[in-house]
Amino acid sequence: MAKFVMLGKYTQGSMEEISASRTDQAGEVIRESGGEVIGMYALLGAFDLVLFVELPDVETAMQVSLRLTRLTGIGFLTSPAVDVEAFDALASG
Repeated sequence: MAKFVMLGKYTQGSMEEISASRTDQAGEVIRESGGEVIGMYALLGAFDLVLFVELPDVETAMQVSLRLTRLTGIGFLTSPAVDVEAFDALASG
């Protein structure tokens, strides 16, 4: 499975709906899509959330990003992530 980083930015409306229940629902969307949550963290700075997830492919990541935005009102910037060892191998080829 591919790894992805999802950076989330709250809107005023999405801030009003913060709850453990919504977090659980977000995790369920990822699992229903064949993925796994590696970690979820709240941030200070330009983004409010970061999710580290594994998903089957880029198309599924796009679908999950859209589903989570519809569910939560949070806008996500979703990017594929490659571990450094794999990157080093790619860069030296």
